[in-house]
Parts: sequence; structure tokens; C-alpha cells
Amino acid sequence: MREELMMRNATSYEYTQKRYFPHKLHFSSTSDLCDSLLYFHQQQIIVSESNPDPENEIKRLRSNFEKLLPDLFAIFWLNTRIRGEEKNVLQKILHKSYSGNIEKNLVVSALTLNLWRMFDEEKIMLLLDACQHDDMQVKQRALVGLCFILTKYNNLLTYFPNVRNRLVVLADESKTLENLKNIIILIIGTTETDRITKKMKEEILPEVMKISPMIKDKLDAENLMKSEEWDDENPEWNEILEQSGVADKLQELTELQMEGADVYMSTFSMLKNFPFFNETAHWFMPFDPEYSGVQELFEKNDKSILSAFLNNSVICNSDKYSFCLSALQMPYSQRDIMSKTFRAEAEQLEEISKDETLLKPGLAARNMARQYIQDLFRFFRIHPHHSDFQDIFTLSLKIHQSSFFDLLASASDIKTHVAEYYFTKKLYPQAIELFTELIQEQEPSAALYQKIGFSYQKSSRISEALEAYIKSDMILPDDVWTVKKIAFCYRLSGNFEKALEHYKHADFLRPDQHNTKMQIANCLIGLNKHKEALQVYGEIEKSFPDNEKLWKAVSWCAFVSGNIHQADYYMEKLISGAPDATDFLNAGHIAFCKKNRDSALHYYQTSLELQDGNLQLIIDQINKNREHLISNGIDVDEIPLLLDTLSFNTEQTN
Repeated sequence: MREELMMRNATSYEYTQKRYFPHKLHFSSTSDLCDSLLYFHQQQIIVSESNPDPENEIKRLRSNFEKLLPDLFAIFWLNTRIRGEEKNVLQKILHKSYSGNIEKNLVVSALTLNLWRMFDEEKIMLLLDACQHDDMQVKQRALVGLCFILTKYNNLLTYFPNVRNRLVVLADESKTLENLKNIIILIIGTTETDRITKKMKEEILPEVMKISPMIKDKLDAENLMKSEEWDDENPEWNEILEQSGVADKLQELTELQMEGADVYMSTFSMLKNFPFFNETAHWFMPFDPEYSGVQELFEKNDKSILSAFLNNSVICNSDKYSFCLSALQMPYSQRDIMSKTFRAEAEQLEEISKDETLLKPGLAARNMARQYIQDLFRFFRIHPHHSDFQDIFTLSLKIHQSSFFDLLASASDIKTHVAEYYFTKKLYPQAIELFTELIQEQEPSAALYQKIGFSYQKSSRISEALEAYIKSDMILPDDVWTVKKIAFCYRLSGNFEKALEHYKHADFLRPDQHNTKMQIANCLIGLNKHKEALQVYGEIEKSFPDNEKLWKAVSWCAFVSGNIHQADYYMEKLISGAPDATDFLNAGHIAFCKKNRDSALHYYQTSLELQDGNLQLIIDQINKNREHLISNGIDVDEIPLLLDTLSFNTEQTN
């Protein structure tokens, strides 16, 4: 009913296409379409074998074939029901005897989009059939689609036992289970893509634009013409990159790429305006060097260039088409240089690909899944009408909540792997959910409780973090890291007594740790034991006499405990260095208590300037420390007079 109403009234791209696609088809029935596709494959073989000059005839056949691909995609994407005729055609295309790889992949993607729009048990069964396909690429597409579909319709699956039974059978296959584990982790990894794209646009590219004139200035035009110096790179370029911070950011991107992250989204998102991408089907086409729009690049039948494209597992299919279409707009001379570059590296790429396949048999399947997920990501994020579609990647962090995931977890260690992946990617709320389930399903370990505690801590849920750390300490007592984390949580909760107890225990387990001693002193300050804190600071100073953070702490502690002379000594050391707004504020307090009113006003004024001239903020800060000023000999009535003077001076300056 919903589909019928949307079909009649919705103005979105998908339903507009749904209304008009039957009137734009190039055939009278789905069976005729299938016959036409079969005819193309048969004729292509016949022409190649019998015709001495087959090029023109193959181009004509190819042109007709390519017109049918969007129609094939539209049938399985836009039809409300897959009727008997369509089902027969789908099964015929997916049969191993059918030779067209493009059609197989397109119908699986179309079926996925259809299911994403509306639930249908029969279509899910067809998708499950594709999940057991002999062709690795088809299988990976189907499995990727299945993960999204079953997550979206998780609440409905309990009413369809046939689907669950098929899933149980699917989960019994160890290779399929491994594929699904990789796919789920890859889908979760798409959450990194937005961060990477943002980093590229907002950090790396602007920085590169800033430093490019600097690099240009370093180039010596005369030296470039000398043959012996032609290949010499200026070492100052690397220095410029390192000084600008771009080198570190590029290194981070390289490491992410090695992990399989999608680092090309921002680059290729600007190359999706070619007419090729006006057809929805083309966003999901496997890369085919014989496609008429890009075939010109490969006319010389150069196997090295073909290999460079076909063996490249880093760039997805959609981006390969973007690259080729962009290359065709280059002058022929530039294109020829590019071809030579590919030729030089293609053999090495092919060898690497062979070695990886031998060493990691599942790597090819993982690469295919990653490329397809990237194709999907581009469609749902940068298609001209992407806002008309419900974004499939909103479910990236919800797959672990589905009954489908539970089914997989019952037969494998997928839950542990996904939980660890969430944890390493700092997706702490999701990590907590899975770690908590693992605690209930297996014998709890100290490490697991530590990770739960840390995840709670990073999510600012301190009481839950403390509880988890205490449980970890019960399983593995006297672990210094855990003891310090317990102390840290107590300190954040305001329980300085307990925090001090645990920090002292950590100091006993691992003595003379500078940070532990500092925390002990901080807890003593929290308990208003300033003289004891000063003694601890004195111990630390013996080992770290030039530590500015220590000077700040000692100066403040001495001020609060009434030792103005000591506070002033350390404050002078701070002021002679690189003081901040807080240092000048405290210097003002000390000068005020020493009855040096002019110096106090100078320091307060400087602190005010460093805090963007926020007068009310500095007044609040002085009032907050009123009791310490009074305990150091300042008369209660002097404070309002000081504040009035500070306000007057600020108004005069403005």
C-alpha cells in the first residue's frame, strides 16, 4: 500500500524513475531483453572468430548491448514485485553458464536497492541465492547488500522463519562466515571516510596550497636544465613539508590507506559530473575496459595498462571510470606519458597481486567487497539525487545490534573481532555494547573489564568506568594501570580520600613515578592538606627541577597554604618564561597579598587581555579566590576597591 501511494504521489528521484521507466525500455518484455543480451555474447564470439575485420561489427553490437544494461538494472531496481518472468531471467543471468559478468553484478546491485526501498521475502531469498554464487565478485556484492538489508529489517525477520533457516545454512559455511566478518568490519570502517574527507578538504589541501609558493621559490630554474641535476630533488622540500605539519598528516593517511580506509573519496567526488554517471546503473558497474566510453584508452591492447587497472584493488570501480573519463580529456601527449608511467609499474603491481593472493587467499574477496562498499558509498553520498535516498550507511554502526549478527556470532569469533575493531577506532559506545555481551557469554577477564572501563571513561561515564576497573582489579590485583585508573575515576568523582589511597598504592607498586607523585599532591590539595602537598612537590622537584607545571603547582599550593614568599619565588620563575592567563592571575593574587597594588593591577590587566578582554570573567575568577586572599591578609573591603579600579582602568583603555 505504501509503495502504491508513493508511486502515485512521491516526487523523489526513485519514484519518478519508477513511474516512467516502463515507457523508456528498449524491449517488449523481460524475456526479450534476456534474449538480446544472450545474442550479444553469442555474436561477439562468432564475429571475433569468423570476421577478418571484426572491429566495426563488435562496436555496433557493443553499442546495442550497453543500451540494454540500464534497462536490465531498472527492472530489478524499480519493479514492485519480481514476477515469474523476471525471476526466470534473474536466475538465468545468475546461472554459471551465462557468460556476462557485468549483468550478474548489476542485477545483484539492483536487487539490493529494490530491497532497500521495500521489504520483500521473495527478493531476500533471491539475494540469498546470489550469496552462494560461484563468482567471487557477485557473491561479495550479494553479501554486502545482505548485511545492510537484514540490519534495516531486523524487526521483521522474526516473522519469516524461511529467511532465518536460509541464514543458518549460510552461517554454516566457514568461508562465507569469514567473508561476512570482513564485510562488517569494512562497513564499520566507512565511518572513517567522512573524517578522512574532512581532513583532506579542511587541513591537508589548504596547507599544501599555502606551502606550494614556498616550494616554488626553492626551485632553481637553471639547475633543472642541467642533465646531472635533472633528477635531484631539493631536500628543503621535505623540510618545508615537515615544518608545515603536512608530512605528519600525509603519513597518517598512508597508514589509514594500508588498513583499507577510503582515502580517495574527496579526490574522485569532483569527477562524477560526466554524462556517464547520469545513469544510475553506471554507479554500480564493474570496471570494464571494453566499455565504449573508456575503450579508447585501451585500444592498443597494452596488457600492462590493462593490468594496472584490473589489478588495482585500492581504487573502486566507480573511481576507475572517473579516472578514465578524465584521462580522455587530456591532450594525447599527456595521455601517452601517463600510459608509460603505468607500463613501468604494471608488472610490479601484477607480481604484488599474485604474491598477496598466494599468501592471503581471502584477500581477493576482501578487496572486491571493499571496492563495492566504496561504490555504494559514492552513490549514497555524491549521486546528484542522493538526498532522495535513505542513506544506507546510517546503519554502519548498527549491524552488531541485529539478530543476523547474533546468528553469525553464535558460530564464530566475529563478536570479539568487531568489538576490538570498534575499540581501536575509538567507537566506544558500540564497543561497550559488544564487550558487555562478551562478559556475559564467556569467562570474564581483567583485560576485558579494563577495556570496558576505558570505553566508559572515554564516553564520560565515570561511575560505570570505576565499577569496571574495580572488577578488573579483583580478577588481576595490583596491576598498576588499573589501580591508577581507579584512582583517576575517584578523583574525577570528587572522592579525594579514595583517590589518594589508590595513588599511594600505585606509588608503592611502582615507586618514583613523576606523574603518580603529582596526582598524590593534587589529591592532598583536594583534601586541603596543602603543606603535605608541598612536601610531595619538593620530592618531585629534586628529580625535575626545571618542570614549569611543577612550578605552577607549587606556587599555587604555597599561596593557598599562606607561604607567600615561596609562592612568589616560583611565580617569578614562571613569569620570566612563557606565562599564560592563569599565571598572570595568580601573580596578581600574590602581588596583592604583598600589598603591591600597582603590580597586582598590572598582572590582572595582562591576564584580562589574554582572556579577550572579558572583564566579568576576571572578576568572577578573583571572587572565586576571595577566601584565599583574605586568609593571606587582605581586608574584605579591599577586594571591591580593587575590582572597581580594575573596571575603571579597563573602561579607560577601551
